[in-house]
Amino acid sequence: TLLPSISNAYRLKELFNEFWDFKDKEEAAAYLSYWCDLVKESKIFPFMEAAKTIQAHWFGIVSYTETNLNNGVLEGINSKIQLAKKRARGYRNIDNYINMIYFIAGKLKFDYPLYST
Repeated sequence: TLLPSISNAYRLKELFNEFWDFKDKEEAAAYLSYWCDLVKESKIFPFMEAAKTIQAHWFGIVSYTETNLNNGVLEGINSKIQLAKKRARGYRNIDNYINMIYFIAGKLKFDYPLYST
């Protein structure tokens, strides 16, 4: 029936959120392994796909518990680069595209000469 699947999916989601509270790498790995086992037993397809992705990126996910490092900044820079690419609708050559990436994502500061009348 649908209702037990929905309640089980919600339970799995809430259990996964507890993972982020771990600070010890070994405890986090054990908990994540336990969670993945629960997902396999549930046979809820989207969660099974998520568990596969987690297992593919296991080291980085578990390491997060100790380092709190993620790739959010890189994703933000990539988003800016993709926006520049879309705005330009193509550059005359690759050097112009690379220069635009540096200009947008490199946080360059320019000291323009002051113009006085």
